[in-house]
Amino acid sequence: MTSSAQASQVQDQLFSPLSLGAIELRNRLVMAPLTRIRAGEDGVPNQMMVQYYTQRASLGLIVTEGTFPVMEGRTWIGQPGLETAEQVAGWRKVTESVHAAGGKIIAQIMHGGRIGHELISGTGRVVAPSALAAPGEIRTPEGKAPHPVPHALSAEEVAQTIADFTQASRNAIEAGFDGVQLHGANGYLLHEFTAPGSNTRTDGYGGSPENRARLSVEVAASVSEAIGADRTGIRLSPQHNIQGAMEEDHQDALATYRSMAEGFAPLGLNHIDVLNADPASEIVQLIRTVSGAPLIANSGFGVQTTRDEAVRLVEQDLAEAVGVGRSAIANPDLARRWELGLEENQPDPTTFYVGGERGYTDYPALEDATLKN
Repeated sequence: MTSSAQASQVQDQLFSPLSLGAIELRNRLVMAPLTRIRAGEDGVPNQMMVQYYTQRASLGLIVTEGTFPVMEGRTWIGQPGLETAEQVAGWRKVTESVHAAGGKIIAQIMHGGRIGHELISGTGRVVAPSALAAPGEIRTPEGKAPHPVPHALSAEEVAQTIADFTQASRNAIEAGFDGVQLHGANGYLLHEFTAPGSNTRTDGYGGSPENRARLSVEVAASVSEAIGADRTGIRLSPQHNIQGAMEEDHQDALATYRSMAEGFAPLGLNHIDVLNADPASEIVQLIRTVSGAPLIANSGFGVQTTRDEAVRLVEQDLAEAVGVGRSAIANPDLARRWELGLEENQPDPTTFYVGGERGYTDYPALEDATLKN
């Protein structure tokens, strides 16, 4: 085989179809969940969001921005929800449009836990495994404020939290999503239980690695029973050490995520999406092997994922699919550009979280760029 033929074969792996449970992907490029805070004050997706997601339907799979299951779990002003009938109806407009364009889309269900504020949720409190405030500040309707000390969930309230994730997942299916991704990463509620830096509980949800892994497993099991494991995935960020969810003891982290993966294994999850700078690392591949779930690798939190990186991850069998963030923001037709090796638009970080169409729906596709030149 010639070197050019070998290169083509490697590229073709990235652009080959993939089955994730009940979802058939046209290629192995996954739009990573990306906070964009363009929803209205009521958390209802709008027409601008319909256009944004539909523009990116040629990617193998779209994972939405983190979407709150209940108002108490809302983290950002402008974040959409999946709690009310109006929010479900708004998302249905998104999913119908993405499907009409030939795409697949799943909802990321995200309870922010202590990364929130009562002025954002309007519920009078934020919640967490323990009464420990997150470091730093958060933007509220009245300006920046320190993260508040959260209410530590009781055992009964933990059970209600599982029910909240489950109902939001049912709502996602009602809204037409192909499945859901549970947000167990980046220092939000499920990860707050996982990480010893944010969980000082002494009951069955704290202390040992097995206990700290328990809530993520129980939520995944409940959601799998409600909508099918073949439509249920989860996102993890082992040892990402962000927003105070510290996992600095490597052996403890290995034990925790092994326990979690062992809990996932009997479920047959649709996927596990792991955010980690080194997808080849021991902890990422342990999660993949022990859980038996297809891996979506995402190495690009600190750096922008490149085409060559995505090709390499699939070629070297380090993941079944690759999550891409900033390149997907800037290139609505990223799959075509990468498949053909064409030039990319560059993302503008100043527009990521400011609202409005600029830097959201106005990045040109190839045809648009050609017409302007």
